[in-house]
Amino acid sequence: MDIAAVKIHFAESLDFGPRAVLLSAPKDEERLRIMNPTTMKTDCRGRRGVWLLLGMLFAAVPLAAATARIYVTNRGGTTISVIDPATNKVVEVIKGIESPEVVRFSPDGSRLYIANRSVDVLYVMDRKSKKYIKKVPLSGWANDAAVTSDGKLILVCIRNTGTEAVDVGALDIIDAKSLEKIKSIPVRRGLHDISVTGDGKFAAAGSPPGQSITVFDLQKMEIAWEVQYDQGVLVLTIDSNPDGSGNRIFAQLNRTNGFSVVDFATHKEVARIKNPDEPSGFPTGCEGISHGIAISPDHKTLWTNSRPANAVFVYSLPDLKLLGHVSLPETPVPGKAPRGGGPAWITFSPDGKTAYDSTCGTKSVSAIDVEAMKEITRIPVGEMPDRISTLVLP
Repeated sequence: MDIAAVKIHFAESLDFGPRAVLLSAPKDEERLRIMNPTTMKTDCRGRRGVWLLLGMLFAAVPLAAATARIYVTNRGGTTISVIDPATNKVVEVIKGIESPEVVRFSPDGSRLYIANRSVDVLYVMDRKSKKYIKKVPLSGWANDAAVTSDGKLILVCIRNTGTEAVDVGALDIIDAKSLEKIKSIPVRRGLHDISVTGDGKFAAAGSPPGQSITVFDLQKMEIAWEVQYDQGVLVLTIDSNPDGSGNRIFAQLNRTNGFSVVDFATHKEVARIKNPDEPSGFPTGCEGISHGIAISPDHKTLWTNSRPANAVFVYSLPDLKLLGHVSLPETPVPGKAPRGGGPAWITFSPDGKTAYDSTCGTKSVSAIDVEAMKEITRIPVGEMPDRISTLVLP
């Protein structure tokens, strides 16, 4: 039961009749009574005092405690860990999903959309009851998913539509109301990661084997344009303009310790940013050199993981000036030097004060103070934690 539910349950259990009116008194009057020690002593006696203390207690509880959760897919196992960002502790574990890839959400937070490696379906789950609403058939193995800002479309990156060694990809588009696949847009090679513009009109997906970014027009439901590279494209994120239209794409490449910058208007790569050479010396714990990139909620910083550095580097926006880095957990190896933890994915608390970075080799998620750029705690999760997503409840 979350904090909001506790408030309602506790209040409903206290039947004080017509005298239970203290919390609805005029604000100015009530503030004077609370600020005066004498009236506080008087009011805190009896049942009226319970209401007063209850109101003071609830006012002191941060809203974030009841309004956000961090979902972590443990791809090496069968569980999804759910973290409360108010306490930085796992408060729930969803079990029985083999090799979960990603969890996304309906806008009202009532539904979870879960993709996994074991079956070619998208699980639609009721968040509270954990019962399946539907299992939507997909074109193949799903590697990532996203939901448009209006909640009407669920977009699923298909890594392989067949059983051949050379993967052929697609973007499956699912209508969130009917929960039916309404379109599958084929692409030359498998898709790994997807990001959507703030206005929900375009989506960009990266392909490691295709060495490309494909941008999809979601209104026409077709490919709009592509950017070709000399190496595979891993994780990407779209930097949107204030009106929600696309501004830039920041994309990590599998042989570059850094990221590429693509201008949305010209459809061209305009810069390739290299991370600093230090720290260094960490063999990568998982596939890819750079893996995990995200924009902070206030759009002032870009956070990008580096596996050779075993760290996350932070750049200012919009000018992409290096601000610093945060070292991440190492993987101990008996009799040998520690390996990098394999930083994988990044998300933030809704207020932007805490960044969360999953490290697939350490079975943990690092909670990082954004302003101080310092790890504040390490949260144990499941086997090989992978994609990590923030749910904000209305």
